Amino acid sequence: MPKELKVEMSGQGLRVAVVVARFNEFVTKRLLEGAIETLTRHGVKDDDITLAWVPGSFELPVVAKAFGQSGQYDAVICLGAVIRGETDHYEMVANQAAAGISAAGRETGIPTVFGVLTTENMEQAINRAGGKSGNLGSNAASAAIETARLVQAIKTA
Repeated sequence: MPKELKVEMSGQGLRVAVVVARFNEFVTKRLLEGAIETLTRHGVKDDDITLAWVPGSFELPVVAKAFGQSGQYDAVICLGAVIRGETDHYEMVANQAAAGISAAGRETGIPTVFGVLTTENMEQAINRAGGKSGNLGSNAASAAIETARLVQAIKTA
């Protein structure tokens, strides 16, 4: 049988940075509420959560990378909402946000979670930010805890 790393879903003692896009704030505030509720429910203390707002989802990666490089955080959560409009702007912002957030995690070695909604319309965004489809912010917080714990387990295995 191969050795399997298993981690507990405990956020106790974790330091987490949350970067939130202000654009589509009606939606991103809901994502933030879901993330904070999930972090605290799993034992992350308010004092161990640092929050930073950026203008939009395009700016998430640079701040996520700065948090990761600081050496002060076990995980970084990026929250945003990119809603399709009538131009190609949607594609550019969504693609660059995803690529940049992924690169920030790879380059820093700190779990950097993509909690950015990419939807066709506002109704879909609302449904994924605490509506009938759950809350992507909560999912991102769970992923941050689990991934941070897994990275810690790998370092001590």
